Amino acid sequence: MNRRTGSKYGWICLCSFEGKALCGWVYDEHRDVLLMSPACSGTIGPSIDLLVMRHGGFGSEHDIETPHGVLHVTMRGVPKGNRPVILTYHDIGLNHKSCFNTLFNFEDMQEITHHFAVVHVDAPGQQEAAPPFPTGFLYPTMDELAEMLPSVLSHLKLNSVIGIGVGAGAYILSRFALNHPSLVEGLVLINVDPCAEGWMDWAASKLSGWTSNLVDIVMAHHFSTEELTQNQELIQTYRLHIAQDINQDNLTLFCDSYNGRRDLGIERPTLGVNDNTVNTLTCPAMLVVGDTSPAVEPVVSFRFLKTKKMADCGGLPQVVQPGKLAEAFKYFVQGMGYISARPDYKRSGVQPALENKDEPFLTLVTDCMPPNAVSRLLSAVVHSPSCK
Repeated sequence: MNRRTGSKYGWICLCSFEGKALCGWVYDEHRDVLLMSPACSGTIGPSIDLLVMRHGGFGSEHDIETPHGVLHVTMRGVPKGNRPVILTYHDIGLNHKSCFNTLFNFEDMQEITHHFAVVHVDAPGQQEAAPPFPTGFLYPTMDELAEMLPSVLSHLKLNSVIGIGVGAGAYILSRFALNHPSLVEGLVLINVDPCAEGWMDWAASKLSGWTSNLVDIVMAHHFSTEELTQNQELIQTYRLHIAQDINQDNLTLFCDSYNGRRDLGIERPTLGVNDNTVNTLTCPAMLVVGDTSPAVEPVVSFRFLKTKKMADCGGLPQVVQPGKLAEAFKYFVQGMGYISARPDYKRSGVQPALENKDEPFLTLVTDCMPPNAVSRLLSAVVHSPSCK
């Protein structure tokens, strides 16, 4: 309680942040966020950038104009030289916090993100406290949502990304990588469906005679029948979040856009035959799905990409098994040459037979990479600066 004003806000004074003088920060307990009060009006740009501090640390919120509307983006950390940033995109019924906070607050993941800035993208109208769209608003198609992302990189002055997407977000990032391969260095695609068949048709057939409620259909998209009946605490948490925290009209528009997607049309490249003309991902890609997820069948249709099926896990592996996903992601970025790591000698009891024991070890995970990407990544390993 702020004794001076009687409100549930409290002031914390800071003298500077990244060299800029600040008046202080005000804590809003309802949003669990510290809002910056700038020392002068010129510190906030025309795009209404707002510095914030959450449990995950300092970050900046941006409302970015794009050719297809405004995107709400949250950036944490500062880009490290020429390294890509990690860019996330959530699934339907979620926003970046409900989709990714558990993963990015996990200790092992925080060790990884020490070496990368992170950009969280909220689909239009899906962010916390988003206002409703006006009547007749034409929501962007999935292809248009992907085409909004170059504006994000341009606004934030970023060169490239490693994408982590879930469901609809995985589809959007895949389309983005196909259209702009030079901007995407790697992809982790969770529960991705490359086909045009809408999940609503599938869900409606499964739920026939039971309900036509949007919340229940979205829940069936995220969770298997087994999870819906057994993991009551998780199910109740996300049911309430989808029903109460996401604007229902905005959610309907996002769902309709996802349901109207077209096939990604990704094909297997054949060296010397179609490797220069085939429509395929040219960056390393790892597919992730829980072993009881409703998305297992569409994910495994990507037969020529590495798929990690997580045991004891359903439709939200980043929430239920953040440790396993963080470990898989660590090996993924090691394979890209961006993180140096020694084996866990304490666990194995084996010491390396190296004359120079300060020389870092690198684990290359090249089985999830297209052939034409391996040489580029090997070069990146050789020239990559060691992590500090």
